[in-house]
Amino acid sequence: MRLFLRESFIVFNRQLRMNLRNPAWVIIGMLQPVLYLLLFGPLLAPVIKQLGGNKYTWFVPGMLVQLGIFGAFFAGFSLIGEWREGVIEAERVTPAHRSALLFGRLYRDLLQLFVQALILVVLGLVLGMDASFGGIVVGVVLTLMLGGACAAASLAFALTVKSEDVMAPVINLVMMPVLLLSGILLPMSFGARWLQRLSDFMPIKHVVNAVRSAFFGQFDASMLWGVGWTVLLFGLAVWWGTQVFKKENA
Repeated sequence: MRLFLRESFIVFNRQLRMNLRNPAWVIIGMLQPVLYLLLFGPLLAPVIKQLGGNKYTWFVPGMLVQLGIFGAFFAGFSLIGEWREGVIEAERVTPAHRSALLFGRLYRDLLQLFVQALILVVLGLVLGMDASFGGIVVGVVLTLMLGGACAAASLAFALTVKSEDVMAPVINLVMMPVLLLSGILLPMSFGARWLQRLSDFMPIKHVVNAVRSAFFGQFDASMLWGVGWTVLLFGLAVWWGTQVFKKENA
């Protein structure tokens, strides 16, 4: 275990230095939810008034999940560049554990997501969000696990297709229904009945509801669906990523 942690930290250190040299993607990924919060949040006042509660306490959790999903999904693009330059093959000839090659990159993505989530939460508190400290912690932890799942899936898919031309349209195809059916931007209860039923099959919707429940301090049985889906998605994505990195001809 100690050797694995050391190897994954070496990969993480290299990835972090690469990000610090070119922080454009970090800044861009952070600006999108911040702009949504500043420009779209005030428009929610009449909508959230019908539901009751603070509009930013309702909206910030959705932006956290959006940040975790959309930012992490793009993690694979940099991996394709590394594969093309021979970095992945050079790492694979070392005695490092194959899982460390994945987890080192996941540490980078989770650290980036954690910093962005802190900025988003602080901005929400400044704007008037009313949430307990415990609820914020639980919500951020769920967001990090979901972001880790999306990052691991993105890295695995990138190393499978090895082409930005294939990866970009697939990501857009996945993100559109997630954004529209998960209730990130607007309550699904305002949609048609058939749309609400369709959204019930969207796992991210249950994660969004769980993060919102945490922010509102409602730690009840309904949160179990979101927590369960988060753990399941994280486990499946990490397993997939580990298997792809272990392949001899990856």
